[in-house]
Amino acid sequence: MEKQQKLLKKIVITLAILFISRIGIFIPIPGINQREFNESIGQNTIINFLNIFSGGGFSTIGIFSLGIIPYINSSIITQLLIKIIPNLEDIQKNEGEIGKQKINRITRYLTTLWAIVQSISIGLWIKPYTFNWNINFFLDLIITLTTGSIIIMWFSEIITEDGIGNGASLLIFQNIVSNIPKTLQNYSTNNENSFTLISLVLISCIAILSINILIQDSKRKINIIASKHLGEQNSLSTQNYIPLRLNQSGVMPIVFASAAITLPQYVVMNMNNEKLKILLQAIISNSIFYLVFYLILIIVFSYFYSSIILNTNDIANNLQKMGASIPNIRPGEETVKYLNKIINKLTFIGALFLFIIAQFPLLASNVTRINILQGLGTTSLLILVAVAIETAKQIQTYIISEQYDNIIG
Repeated sequence: MEKQQKLLKKIVITLAILFISRIGIFIPIPGINQREFNESIGQNTIINFLNIFSGGGFSTIGIFSLGIIPYINSSIITQLLIKIIPNLEDIQKNEGEIGKQKINRITRYLTTLWAIVQSISIGLWIKPYTFNWNINFFLDLIITLTTGSIIIMWFSEIITEDGIGNGASLLIFQNIVSNIPKTLQNYSTNNENSFTLISLVLISCIAILSINILIQDSKRKINIIASKHLGEQNSLSTQNYIPLRLNQSGVMPIVFASAAITLPQYVVMNMNNEKLKILLQAIISNSIFYLVFYLILIIVFSYFYSSIILNTNDIANNLQKMGASIPNIRPGEETVKYLNKIINKLTFIGALFLFIIAQFPLLASNVTRINILQGLGTTSLLILVAVAIETAKQIQTYIISEQYDNIIG
């Protein structure tokens, strides 16, 4: 009963914070001509992409417009710094909880810095759409947006520590879900056979989600055996193994590949060199150049995130410390090479699956002339599945823990 009350408390905390963070997006910053601003950004690809993760924050310029984006970017930068700077890597590995707090502190400082940079960019960007743009308005805007971003970061940490699921992931989840009804409504308004087409879209979405769940749960099991079992007759039938997922990096390769692919569009709109314009236009149009470029980006980001998440040297060292090894593979350098070989293969296959899923809306629009899938975006669907699975597993863990306590009691 105590476990149930604790779980209920966590769920209430999570829902309350998600509700407050959603309201903050629609509290506008005064002094902006929202009508002219919304008309100007309607066809802006980069802003539409950012709106997916901010819940429409970049089209409303509310106090929580930056959302969780600065925190996510700072987390990625921190992980890069840990890989590059040996001292930070030592802090993370060897200082336990204190080291974790130091890394979190660095991430918070970077979040504040990143939020200030983004706030300055937004302030300069919306200058033509303000009623009275001056230095006071500019400073107020920077302080408001930066403070809002810090509050959202605090919210995400509260959810992670005292709520259910990962705070940053759930905030993105909420923002993506909030955009789906608007997309469906706009499509149904502009099409007579909207019910039939939307039904086909929902079936397609279910198919995409099913494939994604299969990819998320697929793993390669690397059997390991402890040295104390070497003399036993059935030692090689041990159930101990290292689970290596087919897609270690989740949806992040698609997220960053999608962001990177929009940059040429922004450059095309703001450049005067006609020859370079033609070259970039060939890349960003729906052509073979676009597909190859997009595939390369997904593969590169997949390998990058796999290298961050999995350190084969650490795995090999931990196996040696436990007195365990992979059958027929010598401990040490051979184990590292063997694991790298398998991880590289899995990462490449996982990247190909991500590319196929990411291009499904384009294929569907060419075959069936249904463009709504491109509006929803497979990136959004993949994130929704990943977060839903993660949160459901955490709730399931609490339920199983309670049943276990009841049996022991």
